[in-house]
Amino acid sequence: MPRAVLACLLLFASLSAPASNKPERVEWFRDLGLGLFIHWSLDSQLTSVISHSMVGADEAYLKRYVEELPRSFNPTRFDPREWARVARLAGFRYVVFTAKHHSGFCMFDTATTDFNIMNTPFGRDTAKELADAFRAEGIAIGWYFSPDDFHFLYRQGTLISRLRSEVLPPNNPGLLSLNLEQQRELMTNYGPIDVFFFDPPTNAALPRDEIVGEMKELIWRLSPDTVVTRGEIETPEQYTPGVPLEGAWEGNMTMGTQWQYRGTNEHYKSGTRLIGAWIETRAKGGNFLLNIGPMPSGELPEEQEARMREMALWNMVNAEAVGAVRPWVITNEGDVWFTKARDADTVYAFVPGTDWPWGSQKAVVLKSVLADERTRIRVLGQNEKVLEYRTDVTPKTEWEQTPDGLRIVAYRAQRLYNDRRWPNPVVLKIEGAKPGLLPPEVETLSEAEWRAEGAMLRAELRALGDADVVSVGFEYRRKKGTAEMYEADDPWKPVGGAMVPMGAPGPFSSVLADIDEQRDWEYRAVVQHPKVRLSGRTATLNSK
Repeated sequence: MPRAVLACLLLFASLSAPASNKPERVEWFRDLGLGLFIHWSLDSQLTSVISHSMVGADEAYLKRYVEELPRSFNPTRFDPREWARVARLAGFRYVVFTAKHHSGFCMFDTATTDFNIMNTPFGRDTAKELADAFRAEGIAIGWYFSPDDFHFLYRQGTLISRLRSEVLPPNNPGLLSLNLEQQRELMTNYGPIDVFFFDPPTNAALPRDEIVGEMKELIWRLSPDTVVTRGEIETPEQYTPGVPLEGAWEGNMTMGTQWQYRGTNEHYKSGTRLIGAWIETRAKGGNFLLNIGPMPSGELPEEQEARMREMALWNMVNAEAVGAVRPWVITNEGDVWFTKARDADTVYAFVPGTDWPWGSQKAVVLKSVLADERTRIRVLGQNEKVLEYRTDVTPKTEWEQTPDGLRIVAYRAQRLYNDRRWPNPVVLKIEGAKPGLLPPEVETLSEAEWRAEGAMLRAELRALGDADVVSVGFEYRRKKGTAEMYEADDPWKPVGGAMVPMGAPGPFSSVLADIDEQRDWEYRAVVQHPKVRLSGRTATLNSK
């Protein structure tokens, strides 16, 4: 399309362009639930961290990076149709592909730079092939795009960094112009683009909104229905927030410790842990964007495909419980998590499967769910009629509403593994569900301060719910640093002695003593209702 025509179209579209994501498209996005993140670039040949090795590198390294790596990048076994088939089975409803990461190497055909996939021995447009393959499987298409461009900075003679003012697009006209032109290509050459994920740096000289402001506006002018995620909604990285966030949000997580393929010394999360993170994210109202990192050959690592197929088996049974759902009145009762159908009075309870052997019954008491004569309950995926090899058993779910809560007794009757052991959650579908309680509300305050006796933590009990008296207190744990973000979280520990009873809303506080003042800590308020224990959001206590 000639530039003059494109400019006229953009000007016309700008007259009615939205200033943000369309609300109806945000709700559509929330219903997708599970996204596949794909980090892949030319430095996957080194199995290094993607792009970041260029920061702080000397001239010799940078020269080899930008000149030698393109000459050897040849993923001849790249078959996005196979990726898409596995992704669809596993329940992924949208994909976000690294069209351009911080290095500036474009995994798409672009006229803006010769540092792109077409100038490699492979010489094919990976972005186009991937978009076509995933779209054919009914999976929505999204691009990851970095406003950084280390290759551009290198050629410009600007010190490569992510934080300095001069490397940020609003302060570097050449870089901003390059980014805008590349976005035009991505939004006009590949069919409808449903999702766009910006990745500007945090703690830079400008806020994230200012860094990508003009770029977001271009996306919406070109494609008003595109949902911008990072840069517009909350996108917590490598962790799940302690409480549901307001509105739409998207948690993104790696299968191992690295976004791009790591050939050695990698430590993968188990399939059970990934499914658990998926469930917790949906219970808290977010989308789960799970990352894979293809090998330089174009194949998926065996460990990553295996986890996707474990998710596929679980999804085959339980897809409706994590699809068009929203949070329940509370996210969980202990290790049982909940979601609620968006447009129905159906609640899904995710019960741990590790200690629930095949062929056996399990009793669960739910205090947040109230049943009546309309209620129907069953185990998802099961017909409630047959237990294999046991004609003397009819594995029908039974329940009764008791003063202590809704008591459900169900069978594990579907055999998913040969050895009849299934470590992943089993889902109870509860139709005709009503809230069994009005939960209390507690807010962790960020005004912690160091004193001679320790750190003073503060919170506020906003509401008691349907209780006359509740008990309140705090929990704390070590805050992980940037280098520790891929490690498992420490367990929460109580602050002080017994929790304090409260019969009315109001502030409360406690002193956290005998801890290392030279490191950062996390803390949160907790409230014990007669039926459930809930926590507030997580706050940070910075080192002294």
